[in-house]
Amino acid sequence: MKSVKEKVSNAASAAKAHVESYKANLEEKAEKATARTPEEREIAHQRRKAKEAEAKMNMHVEKADHAAEKQQGKHHILGHSAVPGGYGGAPVAQTTGVPHQQPLGAVDPVTGTTVPSYPLGGHLHGHKHL
Repeated sequence: MKSVKEKVSNAASAAKAHVESYKANLEEKAEKATARTPEEREIAHQRRKAKEAEAKMNMHVEKADHAAEKQQGKHHILGHSAVPGGYGGAPVAQTTGVPHQQPLGAVDPVTGTTVPSYPLGGHLHGHKHL
């Protein structure tokens, strides 16, 4: 999916560069039409060339950014997450909304001890009814 996104983004960048090039060409024609000397015509031509080069440069910068985004997505390490509460990320305390209950694994502020992180009555795996 990342490569499809990269290709679509690259196509959009190329289209934007073509639009900028076309606009530069039209501006050159307008400047040449109003130019009175050959030097002014040459300046208009050089401006068009500079704008086209800038558009191509911007396209290549954007393509490099798209490739970097794709590479960054590939370097995700399993079990590591920057999102709090995500897999391998910083734990988030789960509370039930009752003020006197503490989340499992938390420190009790009154006694300073750790609240057990296991079911208090034991857990019978695989037995719904006794």
